[in-house]
Amino acid sequence: MMNRSMNLRRALLLLGTAALLSACGKHDDSAAAMQAAAALGPQSTAADPLARGRYLVKAADCAACHTTSDGAPFAGGVKLASPFGTFYGTNITPDKDHGIGNWSADDLYKALHDGVSPTKQLYPAMPYTSYRQLSRADSDAIYAYLMAQKPAAVANHEPELSFPFNMRFGVRFWNWVFLKDTLPDASTGQTADWNRGRYLAGALGHCAECHTPRGKFGQLDGAKPLTGAALGRIAAPDITPHGLAARGWTAADLQTFFATGIAPQGSAFGEMYPVVHLSSQYMTHDDLRAMSTYLLGDQAPAPQPLQSVSADAAQLEAGRNVYLAVCAGCHGLGGEGKPHVAVPMHANSTVRQSDAHNLIVAMLDGIGAQDFPGLERMQDMPGFATQLSDTELAQLANYLRATYGGQAADVTADAVKALR
Repeated sequence: MMNRSMNLRRALLLLGTAALLSACGKHDDSAAAMQAAAALGPQSTAADPLARGRYLVKAADCAACHTTSDGAPFAGGVKLASPFGTFYGTNITPDKDHGIGNWSADDLYKALHDGVSPTKQLYPAMPYTSYRQLSRADSDAIYAYLMAQKPAAVANHEPELSFPFNMRFGVRFWNWVFLKDTLPDASTGQTADWNRGRYLAGALGHCAECHTPRGKFGQLDGAKPLTGAALGRIAAPDITPHGLAARGWTAADLQTFFATGIAPQGSAFGEMYPVVHLSSQYMTHDDLRAMSTYLLGDQAPAPQPLQSVSADAAQLEAGRNVYLAVCAGCHGLGGEGKPHVAVPMHANSTVRQSDAHNLIVAMLDGIGAQDFPGLERMQDMPGFATQLSDTELAQLANYLRATYGGQAADVTADAVKALR
């Protein structure tokens, strides 16, 4: 499982610093967008800005960057590694010396919308590239909630960046060229759920920051929204309607996954685990339905059945022997999985990915124990980097892909070696 310091979401966001070039895009104040924003969250929060702010902070996954595992809430300090150096989540408590205690509601809105604090230009490690599409009302509710928290006198860590990325003023040029709204236009031709999900997934959930590929200067590729990106140890998969359907996802399963972290297609791991753990599990049934509707579309494509594939019998037999030796005890002889122990391999979403990257990384690194909402949990999966050779891991991957994923048995030992 990828180390938290190698956080995929943050590594993707931090690519924005590479260009030292960006631009102000228009803020989406369309009627449909504003209506979707106003509908956010449980109705009981409508008259309670603190409750609404609490809900929005969870939906926006703020704790992932601003709360360490052993630190005060929102006091910062989360280490965010990138190809350009190390960033640290900042203190966003109301502390006047180290946090945002001297900020106004206007200041927070400007930080979320333009990436500018009262004292400096922010690096796009803070995903203002997506948060800029938040409504002013939601920004103000977030502000009210943060200002009601206990101040924490915790100093911020300055970014540890190499030249020229330590020249903060360069981000202004990146903004001038690349900072644009990333959401598709709100549409009266779509259902209310689709428009609501568009706001939830695009602005608050900022899904595009991980799941959209980036150009040479770190900018989001608007021509390929949500088609997947592979810049960290764990690759963010294609979550377009076609990509999800190709891996067997339905709207109901996707909603269950967001709520519990587990679905018939597998469990959340890598960067999706903290997303569920800290954010999506707290969202309402209606909002999770809306996100699923947006991602799969109002007319969701039918989930594709597993395809039969031909593969070398000797290679599959070798892979099966490895599976029986190290995997079947937890995942079952027929890949059926075991409740509260390990997810099924049969029709598993990771096994069904056309690119075997994440499957190989999971086998090499393992996956830590996972506690999900309620009493559900998955035991830790050990990594086999020191136990199995490149050839054995390639054989195992090919057996899983051909037998349980309907994918070509085309993983080579060199491909495994490259990911060690």
